[in-house]
Amino acid sequence: MIKNPIFPGFNPDPCFCRKGDDYYIAVSTFEWFPGIPVYHSRDLKHWELLTHILTDDEKVSLRRLPSAKGVWAPCLTYCEEEDRFYVVYGVMNSMNARYFDVDNYLITAKDIRGPWSEPVYLHSAGFDASLFHDEDGRKWIVSLEWETREGYEKPGVICLAEYLPEKKAVAGYPRRIWRGGTDRGCIEAPHLTKKNGWYYLMCAEGGTGYNHCVTMARARTVWGPYEGDPENPILTSVPGVSWERDDPDHLKPQYFNPASALQKAGHGSYVETPGGEVYLAHLAARPFVPELRCTLGRETALQKMEWTEDGWLRLAGGGNLAKVQVPESTLPEYPMPEIPSFDDFDGEELGNWYYAPRQMPQSFADIKARPGWVRIRGEESRTSLNRVSILARKLTSVYVRITTKMEFHPEVYQHSAGLIIYYDNMNYTNLRKYYSETLGKSALSVTRLENGKKTEYVDSRVPVEEGPVYLRLYVEGRKTWFEWSMDGEHYRKIGPSFDTTTFSDEYCRYGEFTGTMAGLTCADRVFHRQYADFDFFEYLADESRAVD
Repeated sequence: MIKNPIFPGFNPDPCFCRKGDDYYIAVSTFEWFPGIPVYHSRDLKHWELLTHILTDDEKVSLRRLPSAKGVWAPCLTYCEEEDRFYVVYGVMNSMNARYFDVDNYLITAKDIRGPWSEPVYLHSAGFDASLFHDEDGRKWIVSLEWETREGYEKPGVICLAEYLPEKKAVAGYPRRIWRGGTDRGCIEAPHLTKKNGWYYLMCAEGGTGYNHCVTMARARTVWGPYEGDPENPILTSVPGVSWERDDPDHLKPQYFNPASALQKAGHGSYVETPGGEVYLAHLAARPFVPELRCTLGRETALQKMEWTEDGWLRLAGGGNLAKVQVPESTLPEYPMPEIPSFDDFDGEELGNWYYAPRQMPQSFADIKARPGWVRIRGEESRTSLNRVSILARKLTSVYVRITTKMEFHPEVYQHSAGLIIYYDNMNYTNLRKYYSETLGKSALSVTRLENGKKTEYVDSRVPVEEGPVYLRLYVEGRKTWFEWSMDGEHYRKIGPSFDTTTFSDEYCRYGEFTGTMAGLTCADRVFHRQYADFDFFEYLADESRAVD
């Protein structure tokens, strides 16, 4: 059996793609670099983090963008006739006054690892743009048209435009083609496919919260008219009918379904294997209950589907409730390399599982300056929207122990380095070594930023001698805390325990849609040159334990 989620932690908005015997899923990254991770499988059970699409933080600039903006809902497709991959992605620049200012781009590559072409600007009509390669060689861009006018249903309507490759441009204004297959409202995430002469339009409805779902419609021509699946939604966490077209809010916690292990199920796309099996990738979430806070963010899950005789997709086994256990495909088993739990930084390159907000990690993290260590050069404060030195991994469980060994020599109080658990620039907790003018020497202390309010726990600070120090972060369900050691064997707690649930979309007021990260950090708020060396990064997660 396949157990969901297949990609735990911050992995939302999956887009499924197949080339021959290889299967790929691309997910959103928002303000994080590298952008658009691509996971790879050959049996739909074992997956590897293969590559990232966006690795140039100058060409795709995310600096100064608020949290939860940046790269939204990529669409990865493969055109067999051209033997070429296409990626459509949007950069959300602003959501002020609900205008949702987004720019949509298209890039291509012969190899999934790149190099990728220069971005082609498509339009800014709305987000979740995707590309469809028709049998006659024409290409179509389908997206949400974001509605801003008073008296009109929000967020808007699914629209369509032809893409002209020879002109590298969209032909005319996008035209509206579909308003949804349910009355849940908040339609988004359109994907076009074609089968047996039908154009199929898969969408998400209900908002990317607790009323989320996947719906289908079909038409004989690409422009429609489209008819909805009579049993919509085909996948959800909350079966039944709801009338929410007048409510543009996406979260809708009143639709939490205690009978479902996977919440927020929606935003899907599917592939068919050569043997005719159908699998749908979709996002889901696992909140703390009763707080309804999703510390791990929106994750990626997989469902087995079947075509009915009259040409509609259904969950294998019946119903439309997202399942945790899913039947495996008949594809030959093909194990994939996993992200290591212990990284000693002895490799030639920084691991591709590390991320940084708004810039590439390699811009401040160097594994060659001191072999066997990663050297992190300090930049601005962790609250900055510009250049912040945070080398982080996605939190994949709420039962995690993270340990590192650090050498750092702060010279002024603006120097600090250590371990951090981070949701966004206004919500994080940091165990740091810094220079204390009061003590006249280096010290360890914990700093907490909670919805923009900073607390320094100076009453629990500890003076330390120069030399290596071991730092540890525990996430144990609802409790999170730090420990430290001078010898790596005897650890002492420092600072209070914190509420893990506060790292979540639902609690954080300045960001949404992402997930919690944890990692190494350094700041030099004077010259941006002081550095900290880290000998290893150990990440031990128990992903078998469910969020409670």
